[in-house]
Amino acid sequence: MTIRQVAVAAALCARMMAQSYDIVLANGRVMDPESGLDAVRNVGIRGGKIAAVSTSPLDGRTVVDVKGMVVTAGFIDLHSHGQTPENYGFKARDGVTTALELEVGVNPVSPWYAAREGRALVNFGATSGHIPARITVMHDTGKLLPRDVAVNREATSDEQRQVFELVRQGLSEGALGVGLGIAYVPKTSREEILELFTLAAARRAPIYVHMRNGGPVEPGAIDALQEMLADATATGAPLHIVHITSMGLRETPVLLRMIRGAQRRGLDVTTEAYPYTAGMTDISSAIFDEGWQARQGGTGFGDLQWAATGERLTAASFARYRKQGGMVAIHSIPEEMVRVAVADPMVMIASDGILESGKGHPRAAGTYARVLGRYVREQHALTLMDALRKMNLMPAERLGIQSKGRLQVGADADIAVFDPERVIDRATFDNPAQYSEGIPYVLVGGVLVVREGKLVDGVAPGRAIRK
Repeated sequence: MTIRQVAVAAALCARMMAQSYDIVLANGRVMDPESGLDAVRNVGIRGGKIAAVSTSPLDGRTVVDVKGMVVTAGFIDLHSHGQTPENYGFKARDGVTTALELEVGVNPVSPWYAAREGRALVNFGATSGHIPARITVMHDTGKLLPRDVAVNREATSDEQRQVFELVRQGLSEGALGVGLGIAYVPKTSREEILELFTLAAARRAPIYVHMRNGGPVEPGAIDALQEMLADATATGAPLHIVHITSMGLRETPVLLRMIRGAQRRGLDVTTEAYPYTAGMTDISSAIFDEGWQARQGGTGFGDLQWAATGERLTAASFARYRKQGGMVAIHSIPEEMVRVAVADPMVMIASDGILESGKGHPRAAGTYARVLGRYVREQHALTLMDALRKMNLMPAERLGIQSKGRLQVGADADIAVFDPERVIDRATFDNPAQYSEGIPYVLVGGVLVVREGKLVDGVAPGRAIRK
């Protein structure tokens, strides 16, 4: 072989290598809400990034023909309490590539992140949580949520100082903002909440809030949202209101009107909802303090469903379980309010989900497939592109992350592939631990975590999301 022939062969080899990809998703319907792209394309993935979105065929070490499927950026769940391998598996099967604990948050922050590094199926992250800091400082016996000391009395000035220091330290360790659940610590003063907003604003950190009150009984959801909007206006802290339907119930349209008006006047405020007619929380929490029936829109014991057994409660079983503690579903959200929120272009989708040994709320397993199957395909409550925007682009924008939530060259290869004609949730309140269907491929950082509709064993490509 002559020197020229060697050079030509080397150049050809280099060109072929440059055009070869780790994985190619071929012939799929690529949908990217930011650019508006909705067309058949071939997606080339290299080094954990999207390296090509092409009309021409691409070569790759692994080529997956996804003809007839939608290829889009993986879903970002801003409100995922389930931060365990069990929960991550259900998330992946639901198209979620990033699951974040932003409402309650965590504290301390660094050990929480360290425990998941190199071990997570999907990307993970958390806020610096006011609730866990308060549980620690006040020696409350609760775990995820407070159940005694932090619920029943105000914090002393010294305890407030310690709580604030823990929250501040968490932000310094890379937490994604401040997590705040005022309804679970009802003795927290309005001034103390304002100070937390001030802290968040000083760090330019979003504050993710479960508001002080919900429902129609004054002071209810409208008063609670007024407090949050006033604090955000006074401090400049970015604000995110969690699960707007379970707070607003039939007043949800009023709350949405308030948020939209605040946005139009320049306030950085966003919100989310899940596509179910029941919430869920710990029965031992402050949510079920005296008067809960009226605050929950006129619900009764029979509207409560014990997660561990699926039974509907009575006055007697309520009293027994209240002492014990544990998760209970609250069937209080009108279906028409779910539809209003899911269809509203301003409202993101987030699950608020958690499963433990297969028990919990179906939203932990089926939120995203339910939106795509029930509200897009069956009810036509919103378009497919609008649904995707709520599930990938808008959460990425709330987080301020350019590399996620987009199916574009240069973005992280966090990708969900689903069949728009088959995708549906299977999780129910009686049996929540059921995988969604119609989502055959999911990639996290360019690694297949769901392949041919099954979880891939022995992979842990999830990475920490920090500020």
